[in-house]
Amino acid sequence: MSYSPYLLKGQKAIVTGASSGIGEAIARYLALSGAAVAINYHSEAEEAEKIVDDIRANNGEAFAIQADVSKEDQVKAMFQQTLQNFGTIDILVNNAGLQKDSPFVDMTLDQWNTVIGVNLTGQFLCAREAAKEFLRRGVQPQISSAAGKIICMSSVHQVIPWAGHVNYATSKGGIDMMMQSIAQELAPHKIRVNSIAPGAIKTPINKSAWDTPQDEAKLLQLIPAKRVGEVEDIAKAAVWLASDDSDYVNGTTLFVDGGMTLYPGFTNNG
Repeated sequence: MSYSPYLLKGQKAIVTGASSGIGEAIARYLALSGAAVAINYHSEAEEAEKIVDDIRANNGEAFAIQADVSKEDQVKAMFQQTLQNFGTIDILVNNAGLQKDSPFVDMTLDQWNTVIGVNLTGQFLCAREAAKEFLRRGVQPQISSAAGKIICMSSVHQVIPWAGHVNYATSKGGIDMMMQSIAQELAPHKIRVNSIAPGAIKTPINKSAWDTPQDEAKLLQLIPAKRVGEVEDIAKAAVWLASDDSDYVNGTTLFVDGGMTLYPGFTNNG
């Protein structure tokens, strides 16, 4: 594990959907890099508290907070509580997301609304509250060269169509344009907004795709790097985007996908 405990020293972060998978790894890496972290969860309270305990056991600072990011009142309450605990925030990682898969003609309005509500509207609500605090406080040069950093969790499916997952792919395509538009608007205020687009990563949400040797071999046909990603691959990218090492990076999607977006089907001329 490569990190610097001073890279994000003194900074305060919120990571949504941080009780498992990619969000958990990002929260842990931010803490190892010196940030105090608010661990947001929807329903996995015990898991979130375990992460908090682990961070504190390593002399880090963290607390867990429940909120459904698709609900405006809960998002506002989460930010209010975080500001009371930390005083301010410097980093938002918009990670919370879910899937409700269905063939298109069978997809219900509830399946559509639930995925758009969490994956896209949730990121809008959290980014808006974070931006308000960044604008209120401004740059603290002793902490960071930016007034604040927002990292949106997208997916390779912001550019790769995904039959049977129309709601999910649409939400990720929306995140891309939302992120760029926010970045363009907030850049003059020294606020940086970027996205990470993971490819196939070993998380509970997609375990069936890599859990057996046969399934993993099938998945590897889509990945030129010939390995399925680990949550740490995404966490390390998030730490870099949250740090001043990426100070001139704004409005960009960082694809962490082992080359999945390189159209591997054309390796042998299609």
